[in-house]
Amino acid sequence: MKHIYPAHAYSMGPIRECYWAEDVPSESLARPPTQGSLRTRTVIIGAGFTGLNAALRLAEAGEDVVVLEAEFPGFGASGRNGGFCCLGGARISDAGLLSLYGQTGPQAVRRAEVGAIAHVEDLLTRHGWDVDRHSQGETIMAHTAAKMDSLRSWAAECEAEYGAPAQVIEKDALRAHGMNGTFQGAVSHPMGFALHPRKYLAGLLGAAEAAGAVVHGASPVLETRQVADGWVLKTPQAEVTADCLIVATNGYSSEDLPRWMRGRYLPAQSSVIATRVMTEEELERQGWTTRQMCYEDRRLLHYFHLTPEGRMVFGQRGGIRSHPLIEKSLQRKVRADFDRLFPDWRGVETPYYWSGMVCITGSLMPFCGAIPGARNAYAAFGYHGNGVAMGSLCGAAVADLARAGETDLPLPAFFGDTPRRMPPGRLRRLALLADYSWATLTRG
Repeated sequence: MKHIYPAHAYSMGPIRECYWAEDVPSESLARPPTQGSLRTRTVIIGAGFTGLNAALRLAEAGEDVVVLEAEFPGFGASGRNGGFCCLGGARISDAGLLSLYGQTGPQAVRRAEVGAIAHVEDLLTRHGWDVDRHSQGETIMAHTAAKMDSLRSWAAECEAEYGAPAQVIEKDALRAHGMNGTFQGAVSHPMGFALHPRKYLAGLLGAAEAAGAVVHGASPVLETRQVADGWVLKTPQAEVTADCLIVATNGYSSEDLPRWMRGRYLPAQSSVIATRVMTEEELERQGWTTRQMCYEDRRLLHYFHLTPEGRMVFGQRGGIRSHPLIEKSLQRKVRADFDRLFPDWRGVETPYYWSGMVCITGSLMPFCGAIPGARNAYAAFGYHGNGVAMGSLCGAAVADLARAGETDLPLPAFFGDTPRRMPPGRLRRLALLADYSWATLTRG
């Protein structure tokens, strides 16, 4: 496997102190490696939200499916994200969508965003999984007065665009809404909710296996080879032959599995801290008591929410290198930003820190469709940091495409357009460096 980040990014190092593992330990998700020769209808690379949604969808339709995961299910971003099931998935602007696809472009993306949340909600309801669900929609915090002006404009358009109204919260009303901090105001909308990502993943894993899917951990794919009647995949201890291949590796993809992936994805690091459980007195002192999931609308994104028991989970984008010493530096940076936004919590301990990689594409949209030039091969990736909802939807949709050639899920047809290639290998990370540097200079 050819990765564009150092080996540390793909090791256990970045998640040794992951808070979500307290309730759902990695050991409980571990599955045995595949061994010997195996034949299946569909093989999926990757056992995160995308891969497990695809496996569940196929297994419930009566298909034979095998999932291969390099470490354990949920090892990648699915088991270490911030826990936001929310709008998002694409970073392309409305102007870009309009120029490429006309008026139907933005409308199709918005239907997919809302449909992705509904897809996860349907799974939770249908299976009865307890995922510590909280937050009535999502709140966008303004870090500057200019950003608050743009949020007011967005709020006025929200109902027409999404079919749901948004509430403007001015700066002087933030404390009354339990949202006091160094913010210039906020806008809340009712779409989405927060959850415990590993509890959701454990539910998916159990349901997929109960439906008949076979999931193997400790089975990194070393080679993919197309043959006359399908695909042959090699792992350290096995050879898997399948009629159909689905690649669901997102930010943990490699340049050569399959080779078509080369240059079509860009991992971007996100780092997260979590506090100890805070007392009601500590919450009241800061004036932050809401369980809303929130984020600052800026390039160097901050995202945060209080868990049901009173622990603040606080994440930030911005890392482009991976090394134990660099992780320590990022941890200090995230903590410094936390202290700046919530000054009355400066003394509250943050015993948990972890990091992982989201995935960007050259099109600034998810890819979900057939791999060009290959027979019976499909992929879904590139959710731009919103993989809980959009990764789940694309996983189910790509399963439909692989099985029947179409889907009734609200997947825009242009999500199947091939993303352009970006610079090779680690040179792609230089683009992130330039973007992050400009965002820092401009407070963007």
